Amino acid sequence: MAANISCDLKGTASSLPHFWEHTIGSCHAPLALRADWQAQMRRSHDELGFGHVRMHGLLCDDMGTLIGEGDTLFYSFFNADQIFDFLLSIGMKPFVELSFMPSILASGDKTVFHYRANVTPPKDYAQWATLIRKLVAHWVERYGLVEVRQWFFEVWNEPNLDAFGSGKQDDYFKLYRYTAEAIKSVDSELKVGGPATAANAWIDDFIGFCTKSQLPTDFISTHHYPTDAFGQPGDDTEAQLSKSRRSVLRDETREVRKQAGNRPIYYTEWCTSSNPRDPMHDEPYAAAFITKTIMEANGLVQGYSYWTFSDIFEENYFPSVPFHGGFGLLNIHGIAKAAYRAFELLHALGTELMTVEGTHPTVDAWVVRDDGAATVLLTNYALPRHPIASETIQIKLGSAQAPREATIRRIDSDHANAKGRWQEMGSPEYLNSAVVAELNTVSRCQSEPFPFDFRDGALGFDVTLPPLSVAAVTFRFPARDHG
Repeated sequence: MAANISCDLKGTASSLPHFWEHTIGSCHAPLALRADWQAQMRRSHDELGFGHVRMHGLLCDDMGTLIGEGDTLFYSFFNADQIFDFLLSIGMKPFVELSFMPSILASGDKTVFHYRANVTPPKDYAQWATLIRKLVAHWVERYGLVEVRQWFFEVWNEPNLDAFGSGKQDDYFKLYRYTAEAIKSVDSELKVGGPATAANAWIDDFIGFCTKSQLPTDFISTHHYPTDAFGQPGDDTEAQLSKSRRSVLRDETREVRKQAGNRPIYYTEWCTSSNPRDPMHDEPYAAAFITKTIMEANGLVQGYSYWTFSDIFEENYFPSVPFHGGFGLLNIHGIAKAAYRAFELLHALGTELMTVEGTHPTVDAWVVRDDGAATVLLTNYALPRHPIASETIQIKLGSAQAPREATIRRIDSDHANAKGRWQEMGSPEYLNSAVVAELNTVSRCQSEPFPFDFRDGALGFDVTLPPLSVAAVTFRFPARDHG
């Protein structure tokens, strides 16, 4: 099936806020004290525009936030302050996930992850509320109300899963009540929300509980991954495939948008898959998936936080293999994956989204206008085990004048694919500085001149896209003319 795409650059545009840049995910909070984590975070902010960062475990024992000896409690916010001081110094802010339970307050010994985060409820909810109140009041005193009112306080992480607690709504709702009331006792304009669930769960029930209990819900947060829709490991393969849809996350987000009404929605986790060792995370597949998913979420959410920015990550163990399928946009050496380059292309877009005509089973196209430029963003994407082939897309853009230049940037098996080059090297586990430098060079998304025709008030050109790829064709017009 031929792909024919058309758009009138002189037409009326809709808004494209860069909602995907609001927040980015990270792993365990103590990792944010590492120099390499900080270097990668600074780079991700500078190059990709991320504004907030969310991480697990700010309240865990290894942060020292609250520890105890016998009945004596010791509060120490120094390590959390060191992280937040750094974030503010580079122009970022925290999206504060209030987790997990300090052992001295825990009602049990159930833990999760390599770093043994306690996930049981507090044995004394009043003491939990005191911790939250002291911590938030300290940050207000240290950073000022104007600053902290720009932060987000999210209660817990995925409470609907047994891995992170009892999995029972009543237990989470009680924790939310004590936490929200403690935060609002410091300042009524501080933002608190939840339910921070996996798989878009509990939204209706959470809103109903908060409404009935007159509790604040300044925002709704939840998580989803495309693999959530495919069933559990061991399920019948055909049954899994029958559920799979190219736009499954968009469809789920639309449903959450309906449930949330006009409340702000922040997806605080999403990714190519929920598998922490999925080869696709490191490959061009992820770039195509990310680009399509983000563009389809426009108008539905206020924030869409990818999980995660870096493979400096230790939920299960800390790996040494450079491309092991980790969640990160950057690997442990700071080498950009194809996924990172997808965010780079998205960051370069303007904020005026044009109407596009034309459909294709695997090709999607968006046209984004900026001051003096227009970009045609293209993906050729299909779910795993679904048919896909190389496609040539014929594109026609209505324009008042010829552009002064055109360039193309590509992400595919032959472009911006550091993992592919690493595999050609024999997939070495440990890299020297020369190899890191070479892979950094290969990872770049190069801008190349692009040929086009302009006649009778229209730009005409073809783009060939291999399977699982992204391309961005940018036209720049003279005299800051939109076209």
